[in-house]
Amino acid sequence: MQTLRASKCGLSTAQLPSSILDVLDALTKAGYEAYIVGGGVRDLMLGLNPKDFDAVTNATPSQVKEVFGRRCRIIGRRFELAHVYAGRELIEVATFRAPPKKAVTSAAGMILRDNNWGTIEQDFARRDFSINALYYQPRKGIVLDFCNAVDDIKHRNLRLLGDPTLRFEEDPVRMLRTLRFAAKLNFNIDPKILKIFTPEMTQLLRDVSPHRLYDESQKLFTMGHLNKVLPMLIEFGIWRQLFADIKPDINSFIERAAKNTDQRITIGKTINPAFFYAVLLWQPFLERCDFYLSKGVVAAEARAQAGLDVLKRQATRTIIPRFAETFIREVWEMQTRLLQPKPQQIEALSGHARFRAGFDFLLLREKAGDSSTLGMGQWWDAYQLMSTDEKERAIAQYNRLRAKSRRKTAQEPVDVAPATHAADMQIEPLVNEPEPRSRRARKAKQYEENRAQLTATANGSGIGADHPILKRKRVQRDLSQVIFGPTQ
Repeated sequence: MQTLRASKCGLSTAQLPSSILDVLDALTKAGYEAYIVGGGVRDLMLGLNPKDFDAVTNATPSQVKEVFGRRCRIIGRRFELAHVYAGRELIEVATFRAPPKKAVTSAAGMILRDNNWGTIEQDFARRDFSINALYYQPRKGIVLDFCNAVDDIKHRNLRLLGDPTLRFEEDPVRMLRTLRFAAKLNFNIDPKILKIFTPEMTQLLRDVSPHRLYDESQKLFTMGHLNKVLPMLIEFGIWRQLFADIKPDINSFIERAAKNTDQRITIGKTINPAFFYAVLLWQPFLERCDFYLSKGVVAAEARAQAGLDVLKRQATRTIIPRFAETFIREVWEMQTRLLQPKPQQIEALSGHARFRAGFDFLLLREKAGDSSTLGMGQWWDAYQLMSTDEKERAIAQYNRLRAKSRRKTAQEPVDVAPATHAADMQIEPLVNEPEPRSRRARKAKQYEENRAQLTATANGSGIGADHPILKRKRVQRDLSQVIFGPTQ
């Protein structure tokens, strides 16, 4: 172990938020050791802006609870932690871990329970990557380095502590973390890891909870380097372990969506991780829709059932939360509504809660070369920038084009099978009698048609044309003799 001055590592308290300092100070004041550890220290040394900071201490979770009271909540069963709330910030506080006296593992070697408390030296040995094993105490201005992690950061080397095979067996999710760190930090993966990182090793991910794999997939989608990590998922055989029916092929649509996601994160815009799941599952969704349509199912029902099938199938690998599933299905449904909107519903559609996500999805499809969008992505893009009067003119023009397209479709000749009998060729066409324009003329025509039909029916029953029922006329009553209102 070597103790380094924080200033030589480029670290100072000015870089830290008050929330993490308050947590460390409270634990230290209560008589415990407390350090910042993990990605926060690593990112500060690399000149990056950490998303959060994690603390580690020799206090047990129950003792941490005593220090912070109602501000603390203990979570986790497999790996017990304390969550401390400092204002709006959440600080994760872990206790020094020691090697288990009796390992509780699965048949594949994955650790199922890890709540054995120990010293800082034992805790360092339990961590996965060397670059995440630096312990920083800002008040003392020191950094504890047990494994030459500073050199690994300097040379951008991603190295596992201990035997890589054993570390992957203990927690298969470390394979995902390996690719995430390599893509995000632009680090070189250690040759010892590459040697055992095989498709057979990735089969261990099947033992991991689908809920946990979903959380890890969200970290991949939101780290800002999605376009770089996707080819790595295919190269190392992890793609098939994360996605059920998605072919390991990065098409133009997926690539554009990945770049768009990275750009939004770079400029500080918010993203919904479920959006990229909608992109990935789009092709399986279309294939499932075609299956139901070929069975004669109505289009709306086919889309609904296809969405349920695809998401249920994906749940065998990563269980997408219910609210995210609803978001994905609504984005898919918006594609139909945006492609063929009714003119009177365009304004309301542009104010729909899922309009923005559906529009982004449609525009990405169009830019990726999907001809089925019919240019509506560009139309909606221009529509959003128009004034109220321009929008009205655009809707009117769209309505005229829509009506023209319908008339053209109606006038197209319909292919009729050739007649098999000579009698079929002798049928004369019906006379196209013009429809009366006025309402009175239409009523008179309908009356004559009904009278003719009734006469034909009556003749079949033996009733002549001079029968009283056919001579009935409406009698005009003398309303002067009618008493209106209550009578005595």
